[in-house]
Amino acid sequence: MNHASLQAYRVLVVPGLHGSGPDHWQTRWERRYPSFQRVQQHDWSKPDLPQWSHRLQQVLRESERPTLIVAHSFGCLTTMHAASCGRFNLAGVLLVAPADPDKFGVADALRSAHIKCPAIVIGSVNDPWMDATRAAYWADNWRCGFVNGGSLGHINAESGLGDWEQGLQQFGYLLDMADTLAAIGEN
Repeated sequence: MNHASLQAYRVLVVPGLHGSGPDHWQTRWERRYPSFQRVQQHDWSKPDLPQWSHRLQQVLRESERPTLIVAHSFGCLTTMHAASCGRFNLAGVLLVAPADPDKFGVADALRSAHIKCPAIVIGSVNDPWMDATRAAYWADNWRCGFVNGGSLGHINAESGLGDWEQGLQQFGYLLDMADTLAAIGEN
């Protein structure tokens, strides 16, 4: 990953239900890249889409810098909802193991959500919250690219991924896409 290029962006980490514990790849990425900023929710145990989305929108409005988002599970739903509610300087979004909107009763709120920047959804074939087939459906609905990550469970701490190098590689691809679009915009 191009570390020099990464400095041009603000990176927001958007965890899912219960936040990401110390062994979760999101937390490990934050330790590896101290400039990454976690979006804190008031109550990590209550997945309230409007409330979580509002909080993310507040954080997005704090800076005009181009922003990359790294979201997990319910954080993916939060990201898609927030991104469709305003004009933010989003440069790219990585949505990992999204939770199934139907399971949380928020599918109608997310069906028309679209993102206007490079976006990648990574799903797992044995994810108990939403298998890869459903994740691919939602990626298509949201106009995002889709990567089948294989058998990684919910792609969380229980998956034993450490720093999850495959995810960092996908994040690097997202960063490259954002850089390319920024260069085109400057010309």
